Amino acid sequence: MIRGIRPLLRGSTYSGVLFAYCGAMASLPLLPFAMLPLVASRSAPFWVQAVLCLLAWAAAVGVFGLARTTRRVLVGSARRMLKVPLPDPVAGRRPAGADRWRTPLWLVLHVALGWTGALVSGLLFAMAVSLPGGWTGADARVQLFAWSVDGKGGWSWPLAVACLLLALVVCVPVTSALRWLAPRLLGPSAAERLALASERELLLAERNRLAHELHDSIGHTLTAATIQAAVAGEVLSADPAAARAALRSIEESTRAALEDLDYVLGVLREEQAGTAPTRTLADLPELLDRLRHAGAVVQPELSGELTQVQGTLSRAAYRILQEGLTNALRHGAGGPIEVRVTAAPDVLELSVVNRTGAGTRTGAGAFPTSGHGLPGLAERVRLLHGEFEAGPAGPQHWRLAVRLPVRLSA
Repeated sequence: MIRGIRPLLRGSTYSGVLFAYCGAMASLPLLPFAMLPLVASRSAPFWVQAVLCLLAWAAAVGVFGLARTTRRVLVGSARRMLKVPLPDPVAGRRPAGADRWRTPLWLVLHVALGWTGALVSGLLFAMAVSLPGGWTGADARVQLFAWSVDGKGGWSWPLAVACLLLALVVCVPVTSALRWLAPRLLGPSAAERLALASERELLLAERNRLAHELHDSIGHTLTAATIQAAVAGEVLSADPAAARAALRSIEESTRAALEDLDYVLGVLREEQAGTAPTRTLADLPELLDRLRHAGAVVQPELSGELTQVQGTLSRAAYRILQEGLTNALRHGAGGPIEVRVTAAPDVLELSVVNRTGAGTRTGAGAFPTSGHGLPGLAERVRLLHGEFEAGPAGPQHWRLAVRLPVRLSA
């Protein structure tokens, strides 16, 4: 019982009926144009004239649904008045084939439901107002064409209340029908859903790429800056020059990280971001110098023409080495960090080896880990059709090794 009257207590039921009535009223200016076929069919029977008039009226209403702006307005109105979650139409995409007739069909059904609900509820409301005229004993009659209702004596008031309730009940099927039709006729078509899915996939891929960039850049900078700050604090009194050098290195590395951060935040806020920072293998010596200022012992072994590695491959290789060196600083046990880069005509090989064991940071001094570093590297390498390997290399070493094909990535 309560579930049956619950729709009558919802504001969306009456906003939906108002939406239907607005559609019916908006179709009135088209009625004179719909009556033009009657001029050519004066001799036809009345029902033929009525059918021709209704068909012409429906056609005139449906024509407005072919405009792209009409659908956008209808989607926004239905979302607000019917409380139906409808996405905005895909910008710059015109419906094709049968999809282009979905909006005209919605307009025709919208107007038809609006007029049906308005006539039925209006008739019931008129009966509710007229029937109580017989409460003194006089007869009250409501007549529509050949159909009539008599209210006599004390029955007039109960009939009036029943008619008023029925006028409210009519709102429920009208709103329910519009809510059922809206996703099917105003919602995205199969082609639009595919376009929206593709757009979301591109957006997620871009955000995933930015997350990798931010993780690699900011994570490396904060790790190096933390170690450099600790070194500066230890030698501040004994060796002020070394402390100043460590502080300068912190300044340089954090300034570079701020560039990355500004770019990523600009993209995420959909603002006009500046040029994306493009660090490549050519910037590898600067990265190694920052590590040395942090107190790390780096043993690089670079072979081949690194400057000949271009584009996506060079940028990805820099980020892979940056993440590998960051992990070596965070989780290594000190000692030398071996960095090997071999650029051959058909393959680029990267390797980072660091010590593990008793010197590894634990407890309060340990660096936090997100667990996304190595999986992110593996995904980056997979997209470049490369080979990824990370794990222990003997009892006291950890090795990160990557092979990237040059021809597939250039």
